[in-house]
Amino acid sequence: MSETYRYTEERILASLPKRKERSNKGTYGKVLCVAGSRNMAGAAYLCAWAAYRTGAGLVRILTPKENRVILQTLLPEALLTTFDPDHFEVESIWEAFDWADVAAVGPGLGKRSWARELTKAALTRFSKPLVLDADGLNHLASHMEWLTAREEPLIVTPHPGEFARLTGQNIQEVTADIPGQAVRFAQKHRCICVLKDAPTAISDPSGVCHVNTTGNNGMSTGGSGDVLTGIIAGLLAQKTLSLEAALLGVWLHGRAGDLAARKEGTWGMMARHLVEYLPEAMKSKPPLQATGYQTCSAAKQRGI
Repeated sequence: MSETYRYTEERILASLPKRKERSNKGTYGKVLCVAGSRNMAGAAYLCAWAAYRTGAGLVRILTPKENRVILQTLLPEALLTTFDPDHFEVESIWEAFDWADVAAVGPGLGKRSWARELTKAALTRFSKPLVLDADGLNHLASHMEWLTAREEPLIVTPHPGEFARLTGQNIQEVTADIPGQAVRFAQKHRCICVLKDAPTAISDPSGVCHVNTTGNNGMSTGGSGDVLTGIIAGLLAQKTLSLEAALLGVWLHGRAGDLAARKEGTWGMMARHLVEYLPEAMKSKPPLQATGYQTCSAAKQRGI
């Protein structure tokens, strides 16, 4: 049995990025959300909205032109860069990556070739922190060699189905050992793995696995993962270290869900409620039930 530690709520909230009295939007970083496709504008919206609500200074959405009107209507604060998916070239949009301090790639991207090319370019050319989720992970699953040369911080946020595709396992094998799976993937691919489940496990290449203690079954709804991706990206933009951003992001995501469940009930919760309750989740208040993280050395436990 490995040692178990508990991260208290106070310690977690103490790692929140500090807000300076004299500051401007540039102080808090620039997030690029590479997200959305035809009929999937909502994924881009939730990801970008969550990044803003977490404190990012500027958020830009890179998305097909079909999404321009709806995104400008839903989130006028976001910058938009759109492209024609039928005539796509990476070089034509690379300026958006150059602009960003951090990129979140994958929510709602779909399976078309332009989405694959965007994912490849982000992994192999983007030299800043990157959060990879959803369809970005599905494209990576067919091209794991894209990870070989990457040295910059990478956070992957798969659910068990996406993780099964990444590793060639079935879902039952994945869910039988969530902490161990997260550790092995993080060590093999030199990244931070956020393996989403109940509860979520987070590991980095050190072999230590952090098991989150916030959240509830009302969060099992479409768009919840897009919100988490935006939260983590927003924290990274504010110069939070990658592991801290993953730990804090997952905890805040779950705490927002717990706050939402109190008011909305778990049956009626939607992903948007997680974003709406984020500011309250980031305030220092008495805990609801869970108080932080249980941390165990899964590497020691599994003999990795």
